[in-house]
Amino acid sequence: MSLPGSFLPSGGPGSPLQAVFWDMDGTIVDTEPYWIQAEKDLVAAHGGTWTDEEAEELVGQALTFSAHRLQQAGVDLSVEAVISTLTDRVARQVRTDVPWRPGARELLEELADSGIPCAMVTMSTAVLARAIASHLPEGTFRFLVTGDMVKRGKPHPEPYQLAFDELAQSVPGLAKSRCIAIEDSYPGYTSARAAGLTALAVPHFIPLPPDPDRIEWTTLAGRTVSDLQALTALSTAAQRSAAQESGAQK
Repeated sequence: MSLPGSFLPSGGPGSPLQAVFWDMDGTIVDTEPYWIQAEKDLVAAHGGTWTDEEAEELVGQALTFSAHRLQQAGVDLSVEAVISTLTDRVARQVRTDVPWRPGARELLEELADSGIPCAMVTMSTAVLARAIASHLPEGTFRFLVTGDMVKRGKPHPEPYQLAFDELAQSVPGLAKSRCIAIEDSYPGYTSARAAGLTALAVPHFIPLPPDPDRIEWTTLAGRTVSDLQALTALSTAAQRSAAQESGAQK
């Protein structure tokens, strides 16, 4: 889903960072509490109960997965109706108050100023993704990949693969090792890694399981384009070293 606005070229052949793919809920905006309350209200309206623990299991998952779980909890609506009801509720709240995550808008602005293209990759619907994007300067995102555009949502690699393929059409020589995906949830992080991207975890609502190899920051506050470039430089160097080692063993 392309968005209007003029775009500068990517960081260029000498830049280690070519593009950044952004998750939305929990990464750019702190909307998880909105989703959880909407889920509780919907289940209650159908005579059931929905605990915080059950809600936390849905963080970062595809909305179709969440809808099926809510049906199991007693919501007597179709998958499409569940998704529409939840999204409309969250979108109404977002239009009143956008709960930005620390450092996200500042980093997005610096990336735009540096000519490094960004895309949003979210499991939310286009309605909600556009509502969030409309609160940012025009041209912040090259395009949006939303949950209603893919058959298999996060943690499957399809959303990030679609985003990469779309951007590759306008960025010559785009390499996955020189792209970063920023995620807060384990399903999202898994999706980005499975797509072959350098994944940066910034956990928020739910801690991620231990992984000594994971790139993880506690916050985006105070982080800069230079920090992201350093990550891609390290990733590219590590891949080059691994390839050389593999070639030496043959």
